[in-house]
Amino acid sequence: MVKEKRYILQSDIIEKKLNRLALEIIENNIEEKELVFAGIDEKGVLLAKKLQKLVKKFADVKVELLTIKFDKAKPTEIELSVQGNFNDKVVIIMDDVTHSGRTLLYAIKPFLAFHPKKIQTLVLVERSHTQFPISANYKGLSLATTLQEHIIVESAGDTITGAYLA
Repeated sequence: MVKEKRYILQSDIIEKKLNRLALEIIENNIEEKELVFAGIDEKGVLLAKKLQKLVKKFADVKVELLTIKFDKAKPTEIELSVQGNFNDKVVIIMDDVTHSGRTLLYAIKPFLAFHPKKIQTLVLVERSHTQFPISANYKGLSLATTLQEHIIVESAGDTITGAYLA
């Protein structure tokens, strides 16, 4: 028996949320001429690419895009797709869902070797019971879930098609 997916977000709502998130990023960084979007591989990168296009559409700001890769089960080695100087820059780390907060916390680590102006975090869906002291600055949707429930974000190519409870 196939269990029916309990969708919490469909693609049309996701597009609206992404537009809102792009505008929030611009508003909260209005003085900035450059932003760094760091997407956590792989759905965080998809979010970062979408938001990069939207921010460029709404504002005259340079947006550098990079990928953060690491083993989420054992995050000992964290790789950035771009090795650069992040001093005095606004870095926004992006992922699809916060489960425990651990992934976002470890994703911040490589930027701490620099002196960024700000480090902000963005997730499409934030769960309300993280185990690590981190909360996203930008959230598409905040949702109270049980510890047994998981949120799955679906994508097809460069499109985020939905998110459901599993």
